[in-house]
Amino acid sequence: MDKKFPEKYSENLVDIIRNDHETIHIYCSVADKKLIPLSDNFPFDINEKDDLQSMMLRSGIVENDSISIFEVFCEHINEGIINGTDTNSLSTDVSLKLPGSDTFRMCHLHAFFMCGKDGRITDIHYNIRPYMPREILEREILHYFSSDKNPRFYSKRCREAINSNPDKDIAFIQFDVERFKLINETYGVEKGDELLSFINDSLAIICTDKQPFCRLTADVFMIVTPFEQKQEIYDLIHKLESMLSGYDGMEYRFIFGVSIVDDRSLHTRQHGDNASLARQLIKGNAMENILFYDRSMRQELHKKQSIEEDMHKALLDNEFAMYLQPKYSISTGRIIGAEALARWIHPQKGIISPAEFIPIFEENGFILRLDCFIWEQACKKIRELIDKGIPPVPISVNISREYIRTFDVIGEMKRLIAKYDIPTSMLELEITETVDSIGVDDIVKQMKQAGFTMLMDDFGSGYSSLNMLKSTQFDVLKIDRRFLEEFMDSERGRKIIEHTISMSQDIGLDIVAEGVETGEQAAFLSRCGCDSAQGFYYSKPIPESEFTEKLIKINSVK
Repeated sequence: MDKKFPEKYSENLVDIIRNDHETIHIYCSVADKKLIPLSDNFPFDINEKDDLQSMMLRSGIVENDSISIFEVFCEHINEGIINGTDTNSLSTDVSLKLPGSDTFRMCHLHAFFMCGKDGRITDIHYNIRPYMPREILEREILHYFSSDKNPRFYSKRCREAINSNPDKDIAFIQFDVERFKLINETYGVEKGDELLSFINDSLAIICTDKQPFCRLTADVFMIVTPFEQKQEIYDLIHKLESMLSGYDGMEYRFIFGVSIVDDRSLHTRQHGDNASLARQLIKGNAMENILFYDRSMRQELHKKQSIEEDMHKALLDNEFAMYLQPKYSISTGRIIGAEALARWIHPQKGIISPAEFIPIFEENGFILRLDCFIWEQACKKIRELIDKGIPPVPISVNISREYIRTFDVIGEMKRLIAKYDIPTSMLELEITETVDSIGVDDIVKQMKQAGFTMLMDDFGSGYSSLNMLKSTQFDVLKIDRRFLEEFMDSERGRKIIEHTISMSQDIGLDIVAEGVETGEQAAFLSRCGCDSAQGFYYSKPIPESEFTEKLIKINSVK
């Protein structure tokens, strides 16, 4: 059969398009960078250098709530122009105010492509058609049956993706918005819902017909994709991050768990569970946000479940203890403060590392109960030193950003200060540095106004930005151990540390160096003008009684 369109029918086709008053047709020549209206009812003015995106945004016809998804649509087409595409069309739904109408209407925006031999898009036929009321109802019904409301429908599509790609590997990619609860608390539940809708609608653009996707629950999404090289998975994830980030100026990060199908006979739910497990285990990692499933993760899951089963009883049975790590003056050798740290002394398992239980507690919310316990222990300790006639030193306690916006930390601190009748200056507050500072700066400012000294913990841990310092509300920077280790190895690195300390002090910030492990590091810090340090070179975290003995011994002699 001759696939060439008969020339004698070309004019008829043009007439049909021109007389289609329900649909707006536009042709785009990529090479000429030119939009050509095909409809007689074409309602827009086209500038010489307009593309679809600039023309529609300039015309103001795209409703604000649809701008982000429209930009994803256009970005996806631009990628096909630059890098090529394996599909011949793309569509999405956007709310538009078409000329002659006073209201926005949901419209179907469709792009048909012609591609060169290299797969790059060379020509585009756009059409824009408003939905009829009946079609909107059908659209909502389809969405209902292809979402988390009907998982069996999605499971069937996943099985089809596996069966229809016998010569390719299959990956289940599950992802969520990290700390989505904070998104709702910071921007409001309505904005959180808008973000989830944006992600879901964007996936309809980004994913091909061979990549079934679904919003599973709340903020959890999943994509099933065939691939030949593992790099293709990373490319897809990086594409998702690029296109889905920054909705309406919001700050958030995605966490990805990936399960590669190694047994095609397993139920698709099992592959999804494996991807979910990887996703849960990567949470809390500041440096990485992608984890591939392997069988050893089941052991990690059992360990996590064991911790969660024991944590409430552990608090009631006093298995948690406050350890104190002294802070020293490098020049005098005196103890000038301490940091309160939690230790879990399990009756059967012995001491459980904080690295094992703190991330789990932060994820499930138990961190607030543990922190409240440590705060009270620190205040008790200060009161004890005063009552014994031992000159106290300030003790700093940690505050997690997991609850800082929702729990009245200032009120609780004031209550403890009053209960134990201790000077506010003796209780210092540490908050870990992150990019997620929305709303936190105001809280830090309120804590300072209440008389507390504020310490920015882990400065240089990966979220660092010297730009943060120009408007910071903190009083003290605690230089992270990894920052010290990484930059001490070269002359250039040592210069960076030196100038960071000098610049911070110039703008009125005090410095404490964490993780000091050698005399060389201590001497170098002293030369740079930093006189406060804590780390194993001076002392590991120690029990309260041992700290009291060390404080008396060192400070009474010095």
